[in-house]
Amino acid sequence: MSTSALEKPTLPDPEVPPADSGYRLTMLDAENSYAVDRKSFYYSYAINMFTVLLVIWASHWTFTHKEVLQKQVSTLATDIGEYLPMPVGNKAMGGGGGGGDRDKLAAPKGAVPKIKTDIQITPPAVVVRNENPKLAVEPSVVAPPNIPVLKTGDLGDPLAKIMGAPSNGTGAGGGIGSGSGGGVGSGRGPGVGPGWGGGYGGGVYRVGNGVSAPVAVYDPEPDYSEEARKAKYQGVVVLAVVVGPDGRAHDPRVQRSLGMGLDEKAIEKIKEWKFEPAKKDGVPVAVMVSIEVSFHLY
Repeated sequence: MSTSALEKPTLPDPEVPPADSGYRLTMLDAENSYAVDRKSFYYSYAINMFTVLLVIWASHWTFTHKEVLQKQVSTLATDIGEYLPMPVGNKAMGGGGGGGDRDKLAAPKGAVPKIKTDIQITPPAVVVRNENPKLAVEPSVVAPPNIPVLKTGDLGDPLAKIMGAPSNGTGAGGGIGSGSGGGVGSGRGPGVGPGWGGGYGGGVYRVGNGVSAPVAVYDPEPDYSEEARKAKYQGVVVLAVVVGPDGRAHDPRVQRSLGMGLDEKAIEKIKEWKFEPAKKDGVPVAVMVSIEVSFHLY
């Protein structure tokens, strides 16, 4: 019985298109290995490395600023209730007034003149300088009708401590007392007592009930503290500010702190701002408002 050896079959070599055929090898090249696009490889490597570095930097920044972030999130607005007077009746009226005509003697204790809730035409006086005015109008102050002060008897400063000789007081601008603005007391404005702009007490008006809001007409950007600049720290400081009839910011207080020296920078810069003052019945008055001072690095 004859046998013949089986021949081992041979596989044909893979056909490789010529270089100028327009085909692109995607799996195996002429050497039967994986093809590599170097440009795509470099792009992919760079993107992955950038992502890793970004995650590391974000984790490090969050850890190093942990206390600052907690402070920013947990800070609450400061209660300034003690600074503002309690509303009288249904309509809140804050502020005060003052006056005088630069007498050497302090104004004596006495009653307030007629009380008006809108506009003052003639300031009060203990010593009348003009006995024959062209238009005689009863003197008045701007205040709530039920303020707890003496309203009968000789005119004077109801908050004064002594019953002295007749005098309009050491203040200026008409009125009675040591302040200015045609009112009675040590404040500024046509009201009674310490404070600003009208009303009674030691506070100021608030926006609403016929009192318009002040409008900033010059608000320069605040300066950065060196500490905050190095940390690239940004945010907003909220200040409680009295904007006076003069259009300037007075008595700024921090309501929401930012830290890193930025609170002080905000207070320093807000004093340079200029406003169109708030008005009541067309007359500029002092008003308490909250103002945001922003810190941004560009």
